[in-house]
Amino acid sequence: MKKFQSVLDSGLGVVDKLHDGGIREVRSTKETIQPSSRNANEARLFAIEASASQEAEPPGQPRLRRAERDQVVMRVASLDSLLPEDHRARLVWEYVQRLDLSRLYEQVRAVEGRAGRDAIDPRIPMALWLYATVDGVGSARQLAGLCKDHVAYRWICGGVSVNYHTLSDFRTAHPQVLDHLLTHSVATLMHEGLVSLHRVAQDGMRVRAHAGASSFRRRVTLEECRSQAEEQVGSLRQELEEDPGASNRRQQAARIAIVRAVHDTWTMVR
Repeated sequence: MKKFQSVLDSGLGVVDKLHDGGIREVRSTKETIQPSSRNANEARLFAIEASASQEAEPPGQPRLRRAERDQVVMRVASLDSLLPEDHRARLVWEYVQRLDLSRLYEQVRAVEGRAGRDAIDPRIPMALWLYATVDGVGSARQLAGLCKDHVAYRWICGGVSVNYHTLSDFRTAHPQVLDHLLTHSVATLMHEGLVSLHRVAQDGMRVRAHAGASSFRRRVTLEECRSQAEEQVGSLRQELEEDPGASNRRQQAARIAIVRAVHDTWTMVR
């Protein structure tokens, strides 16, 4: 009996040790788990705080595609593709193609079989001066600048280089022939409604030659168009002879007037 009791006591002692060991293991597990859970909670809290701080920060500067006008760009395009199909420069050139310019061709000295540079086709300066007359330009220097910068005048040149002296010599070398051709051409184009003659008022603003109310109710006669064309050609030729810089001053005055008009309009809107 005593022996059985000792065996039982030893068995209970083993159970107690296992029980105590299990508790200690559970406690140790809790101790190892608790720090990791605490770290996870702290990391989550820090993430929320960081997100809140990012939302509280002011937005950055907007990303914009700004104009860069000084950047060199290579473009492959023909002059013909740069000018609209219905542009009046095409009408002027087509009209000049049909003119009888035999008197101008007779004075060309560069002929086949002789040395020398090729002459400029008279149709080119003729078309340039015709387009310039319609546009209210009488200065050879200004016209030469337009032949470099304006796509319509460049298209008429067609790659042929012209300068101030070439244009001025052509206009003054044949005064009577040019006056007659320009007057007749401008009057015909106006009468057919293909172009609108532009004149320049005293303040530099460009206005239409027949912009009166009566002209919109009836068709302007050929005689009226010829009278307006003669006045335009004569004033521009006189300007070329007496005051070559008048066109430039008019253009500058026109730009100043436009800037003032825009400024006044903007002031009224504000």
